[in-house]
Amino acid sequence: MRREDVQPLLARAVGRLPEPDLADAAWAEGVAIRQRRRRSVLVGLVVVVLIAVIAAIGFGVSSGKGAELVPPTTPPTNPPDYVAPAGQIAGIDYWVAPPSGSERFLDRLETPLGDSLQLPSNAKPLSEHPIDRIAAVVLEKRGDTYGPLLLGADASWSRADVQLVPIATGSPLSPGAVSPDGRIAAFPQPGELVTVNAGTAEVSHYDVPTEDLRSVSWLGDAQRVLVSGPGVAYRVLVGEGGFGEGPLVKVNGAKDADAVTAPFRLDGGSVGRYTVSGQWIEDSPLALPVRFWVGQTFSTSSIAARLFVSNDLPQVPTKVSQPQVLAAISTLRAQPSRLLVLGEPVGGPPRTPRADRAYVREPGCCSVLGWYGDGTPLLQVRGWVLAWDLSSGRVRRVTELGVDGLAVGPGIRP
Repeated sequence: MRREDVQPLLARAVGRLPEPDLADAAWAEGVAIRQRRRRSVLVGLVVVVLIAVIAAIGFGVSSGKGAELVPPTTPPTNPPDYVAPAGQIAGIDYWVAPPSGSERFLDRLETPLGDSLQLPSNAKPLSEHPIDRIAAVVLEKRGDTYGPLLLGADASWSRADVQLVPIATGSPLSPGAVSPDGRIAAFPQPGELVTVNAGTAEVSHYDVPTEDLRSVSWLGDAQRVLVSGPGVAYRVLVGEGGFGEGPLVKVNGAKDADAVTAPFRLDGGSVGRYTVSGQWIEDSPLALPVRFWVGQTFSTSSIAARLFVSNDLPQVPTKVSQPQVLAAISTLRAQPSRLLVLGEPVGGPPRTPRADRAYVREPGCCSVLGWYGDGTPLLQVRGWVLAWDLSSGRVRRVTELGVDGLAVGPGIRP
């Protein structure tokens, strides 16, 4: 048979087959193809689900057994001048401050206080030279009285026309004298509170039914002042009050007059939060090795800072004194607290206790003065003002003190 005869023979054979047989055969083949495709899709889905289940089980098992997690590819960033903490005290990271005698060699933080703070000889009358924002307040002795000298943010001095008499502790300058807006300075006096408006030179007197007043602390609204003595305290309205508010409200006092501060106070074994009723409620407990607290508490929106004299610290041993610690306690759970320990010089040849005393920061030499910004508390330390940057742990000098007392205000920073 020739090749060209095959095609006609196949055509005639197909022509004799019944059409229903061809239709059925095509239908059956189509159904089979669709079933095969469905089985392929179903098998694929089952495999994907099994892989996901196995991965989830494996992750749960590894987490339960404390398996190591892959660390992030980018480590946390710290400031370029970051100083690592020396360890922990009561579960809080602590840093050790530069030793006494090394202050003048520290890097300096530029402020209107200058390199050395002395009583000015060229202060102008405040009525002629008003100050928009107070950077600092000092007192000059005028016979048996004191006169306030106000330093502006531009580093110029003005003299207030008011005579202040001594209080039970001597100088009537409280570290919390300057209002939060830097416009007013307040001074405790026997039986009264005296304020000086830096912008208008106006002097105001507010009677308080207690002779022994020692401390002033402003509320954040700059309209009210807490003035206190041992065991007694009052809230004095110096600005616009609320409806029906009296000019003087008695509030809960404390044995330590410096402990009466707002909005927070570090005292005893807790952080206290001031309430409008004039009481302090416990905001959080403290488990610090406190022998006693020193000076006032100064607060930002999220941190309260105060200094305490510590019990013996195994982490920072001392030979002839007790360690003093600046506690910067966070009032937010998401933000850590920090401690700065003022210890004694270490290393070098042995010295006698008398020689050591020249380098000892005795209790009472140091206290918190306020804040240079929200992350830098200012600390008075035996003739110096230091600044501690909480983000880097670095301590810098601000100024050498040639005055007996100092109160700082918001004008100290740009």
